[in-house]
Amino acid sequence: MLAFYRRLFPFKSLFTWLNHEHVPTKLFTHREFAFTLAGDVYLRYNSFSNAEELKKQVCSLNPTRFEIGPVYSARPRDKKTVRPAAFSPQLRELVFDIDMTDYDPIRTCCSGADICQLCWTFIAAAVHVLDRALRDQLGYRHLLWVYSGRRGIHLWISDREALELTDEQRRALVGWLTVIQGGKEMHKKVNVRIGAKPLPPSIASAYKILEPVFHQLVLREQNVFKSQEGWEALLHLVPDSDVAENLRDKWEDAPGRSSREKWQNLEDEFAAAAKRGGKGRPSAAQLQAAKEDIILQYTYPRLDAEVSKHRNHLLKSPFCVHPKTGRVCVPVDPRAIDAFDPATVPTVAQLLRELDERALPSAPEGAGEQGHHRDWERTKLKSYVDLFDRHVQGLLEETRKMKQKTDLSW
Repeated sequence: MLAFYRRLFPFKSLFTWLNHEHVPTKLFTHREFAFTLAGDVYLRYNSFSNAEELKKQVCSLNPTRFEIGPVYSARPRDKKTVRPAAFSPQLRELVFDIDMTDYDPIRTCCSGADICQLCWTFIAAAVHVLDRALRDQLGYRHLLWVYSGRRGIHLWISDREALELTDEQRRALVGWLTVIQGGKEMHKKVNVRIGAKPLPPSIASAYKILEPVFHQLVLREQNVFKSQEGWEALLHLVPDSDVAENLRDKWEDAPGRSSREKWQNLEDEFAAAAKRGGKGRPSAAQLQAAKEDIILQYTYPRLDAEVSKHRNHLLKSPFCVHPKTGRVCVPVDPRAIDAFDPATVPTVAQLLRELDERALPSAPEGAGEQGHHRDWERTKLKSYVDLFDRHVQGLLEETRKMKQKTDLSW
């Protein structure tokens, strides 16, 4: 890990991303960093004046990973000398965390910590939905998606408006985005409308993205309803007990039917029930609403809401290394998320081998660490750092425009 931090970790890019400009400001100097050391030693409330200080400390401690927290009212390293009332989180990126284990009840290819290209499609669908909602409906522009290194993805939103959100505002925003709610004991986890009224516009927009995902991923690729456990979970979401019983009888008589066939059976039964009607029976609109809710339950993003609600929550830094997989937590382009394969993300061992194979002549005497600070350019890490730097460039440009606006207002 020490060689990775010394030669490959893009500290300057990380600094500029957090700081929004080249000269250090409180966005960086008052920012909390937390280090996890070997033996599960955890060091909180570290802060630094610049990128060089951060790199020096990281190389000294050689942590297994480090996390980034909020910008405080005072330097976190001075916490013990500051009155408690004068030390509080002020600014923080709006962050989201999507973990593949939350999809265990519906994915059939893997479980637990395992992940493959097939179940990654659930994450890809979540990225499409959230990225569009946050950009188009909330107007955020500076979204950074980062692979978690194992089985999930993180999102950092660096717009000034996002940084300034209070905890209450974050809770409200997360509540607006959350559709899947309820524990294992609750069968129906989607309750986003009153009766059979149409979906709210924001969720209707997501539904258009997710309906084809349901047919391709859930029915065809994952074949979620093939097993009795799978189809019983589906029948719990059918609002008409007679329809549910008819379907159960059909599927028990021919249990080998594919999920696509079972879904067609459900649609046929819903259509027949809508024609029959009758007092006390679900209407055609209610049956259509139930079908839409089922599709959302199996495809809508499953957020770890607690990560997003509080400014003082710590989240693993981009370009850290996952201790279990050795893979680097690299940025991901949301426009290419469908083609992203976690298995192709470079590991530390692979990157260091690349450096050895493409070794340059020895650095001049006295060059020290400066001779190594862009070694990532000679490895597979380059494309990920380039993507990160393009994102950072957008933040720098935004800061420049804000300063120009402020100067003109005087």
